[in-house]
Amino acid sequence: MSLLKKEDREFLENKFERELEGNVRIILFKKKSDCEFCGTAEQLIEEVSSTSTRLIREVYDIDEDVELASRWRVDKVPAILLFGEKEYGVRFFGLPSGYEFSTFIEDIVDVSRNTSRLTPKTKEVVKKIDRPIHIQVFVTPSCPYCPRVVRLAHQFAIENTLITGDMIEALEFQELSNRYNVLAVPKTIINDQIFFEGAVPETLFLQQVLKAL
Repeated sequence: MSLLKKEDREFLENKFERELEGNVRIILFKKKSDCEFCGTAEQLIEEVSSTSTRLIREVYDIDEDVELASRWRVDKVPAILLFGEKEYGVRFFGLPSGYEFSTFIEDIVDVSRNTSRLTPKTKEVVKKIDRPIHIQVFVTPSCPYCPRVVRLAHQFAIENTLITGDMIEALEFQELSNRYNVLAVPKTIINDQIFFEGAVPETLFLQQVLKAL
């Protein structure tokens, strides 16, 4: 059974035809057992990637493709990475479903263009960051406020390859959610130092990132 309805597929075909400017690698890491959503994730990226010749699907096994998993710091599955002209730190751990599906689609467009939709002032500051930043945003598919924060994390990652932005589906990774005491979403953790909940505007998000430095 297809995950994308006919009208959804047609919408994506038209959108990608208009908006994609370069190729995007949609990379999935999965494993053969103990991964409830890996099969669905593989079907999702197969269906989405088939809507445009600019989308290149790659599938790896975290247990077999150890060197690649280590290189790209993939430590849990399912994991979806989006690479364009560069190996950006735009990552989804868990299914980008529900409200996060739109995040996934808009990220593909941004990665194809090798630029974000941040304001010029924010871009200028983000490009000057010279130390690694790891942003984790815990979400659930039914959270309407989560995409805003995930999009910010991913746009920061597009502007500076020292920044990694992770969407983490809180229900799929309960152990990790418990470790970070995720009681409400979106919850953002930056470099394991800065913690905050809720959707915040771009300027405040930038302030929190700079605090982690």
